[in-house]
Amino acid sequence: MTLEKPVAEPTPTAQVAGDEDDEEAKAGVDIWKYILGFTEMAVVKCAIDLGIADAIESHPDPSISLSQLSSKLGCCPSSLRRILRFLVHRKIFRHLADTNTYSQTPLSRLLLARGEKSMAALILLETTPVMLAPWLKLSSHVSATAATAPPPFMVAHGDDIWVYSEANPGHSRLIDEAMACDARVAVPALAEDCPEVFEGVLTMVDVGGGNGTTLRLLRKAFPWIRGINFDLPHVVSVALPPCEGVEHAGGDMFEGVPKADAAFLKAAFYCYKIVPR
Repeated sequence: MTLEKPVAEPTPTAQVAGDEDDEEAKAGVDIWKYILGFTEMAVVKCAIDLGIADAIESHPDPSISLSQLSSKLGCCPSSLRRILRFLVHRKIFRHLADTNTYSQTPLSRLLLARGEKSMAALILLETTPVMLAPWLKLSSHVSATAATAPPPFMVAHGDDIWVYSEANPGHSRLIDEAMACDARVAVPALAEDCPEVFEGVLTMVDVGGGNGTTLRLLRKAFPWIRGINFDLPHVVSVALPPCEGVEHAGGDMFEGVPKADAAFLKAAFYCYKIVPR
């Protein structure tokens, strides 16, 4: 009988060296996530710009072929196929192998231009050069020695976001549309899950209410509430037309807020400063 030669156990030093090699190899792969990390954002924006989700949604059948989709969008089929392959891999759209067609997913429906729960406007805002530039100035803010160093947006554009938006109506409109799409998702959920919060509230001021979408949605759920949509003058000047039970008021929340039974604050970073007002 032949005895097998025992396998030598790796020495602790060899084991450590092997672990370090594995970590370095993994690091060499992971670094590409950061080198090309912008691609997901860019491709999703491309899908919104092209209207891929809208084209599939309006198609008479639940799924659509590449040739049909490229014809609807007026796109080069080979380029569109690459975009779709990326989006399918990220599970944004679905590829049906048996019919070689593409269909929607719950995630892709959030990219619809006019979908009830669309988040497309928020993506389009955050992918503008205006909103991306401050991120590239983050190091200058962190490395500043003074506690009162200007925020990255001001470093990039010379003004804070509200002054900049007043001087650039197109960007102001993007902000309003983005905040409105967020409200269409958040407000119905709030009204359904926390209706007791609004009991006894007869008047409500929405601080930083943008174009008035939030109060319109709240009044659908709680029609007895009279709403005051309060925002900067240049914002309310182009807000949605006033509707029954909702009025617009322009002003500066740091100087004063219209009186009401309750104040609604959504994504207001300085709310702790204005509550006493």
